[in-house]
Amino acid sequence: MVKYKVVVTDDRYGSYKEENEVLSELGIEVEVHDFKDKTEAKKVLRDADAVLVNLFPMTKEIILSMDKCKVINRYGVGYDNVDVKAATEKGIWISRVPDYSMEDTSDHALAHLFNCVRKITYRDRMIREGKWDLHKDWPSFRVAGKTLGLIGFGNISKTLFRKVSGLGLGTILVYDPYVDDTAIIKAGGTPVPLEELLKESDYVSIHAPLTEETEGMIGSSEFRLMKNSAVIINTSRGPIIDEDALYSALKGGKIAAAGIDVYKTEPLPEASPLRSLDNITFTDHAGWYSEESIVELKTKAARNILEVLKGNKPVYPVNTIQ
Repeated sequence: MVKYKVVVTDDRYGSYKEENEVLSELGIEVEVHDFKDKTEAKKVLRDADAVLVNLFPMTKEIILSMDKCKVINRYGVGYDNVDVKAATEKGIWISRVPDYSMEDTSDHALAHLFNCVRKITYRDRMIREGKWDLHKDWPSFRVAGKTLGLIGFGNISKTLFRKVSGLGLGTILVYDPYVDDTAIIKAGGTPVPLEELLKESDYVSIHAPLTEETEGMIGSSEFRLMKNSAVIINTSRGPIIDEDALYSALKGGKIAAAGIDVYKTEPLPEASPLRSLDNITFTDHAGWYSEESIVELKTKAARNILEVLKGNKPVYPVNTIQ
């Protein structure tokens, strides 16, 4: 049997039981590393047959230095830390796991929404400081009858759509230029341009991938379009929102509140002015997480690797290799 080398570039999980169980079909046990720089990565990956990458940047330089690699799998939905063009030119499959955290991330977005509307964490903080009757400081409004705007209509957004369908919302607006309007209408949504969505929505939830097109797509001009009472939720990718513009919008009352799980720089820098605001709730890029989602992610990531090493295409390919 051919001996394959499968490398984990950055160790975030500790245990690789699921990967090893899947890959045992080919007698593989993954080789776990936690690369700190490209020099270390290039040395180890030069003779790797497959790569499992989390957050480590798989740059063109690293990819071109690999002599045997057949597939690079990104643990997760997005793959903005992998140079897909370089890999494709090198004949390397890029794969991902687009459906492992649909339930978890949509739950997280909904939790942020309810928290922003009902001020749960704010009330908790104030009560611990001895305050009461907090509705006098910051009013809340019921969810029923309001308009939700979804930016992006992929797996997570569709799952959130299903979950909010029983909340009595007035309208669900959807902006996604890559999804046919008929599919949005069939699901029960209303397809609209981004500008209209921002103007009309009481709540905006972002579910778009990070691309050159979406980076910074929500900035000062977009916040000026939104209602002063609006809430924005981001469980997608941090750089989609201009954080300076978000700070100004929250500080100046251009929007009411924000629930943010993802940031331009992670962890969120201690010096970030966003930390000084009461009308924003932070979580630590945890939308994807549940114990069940980790098992599903690791299993499906390994399945992508296995299929390529067996001569097939990955289950969830990003690119096309002839």
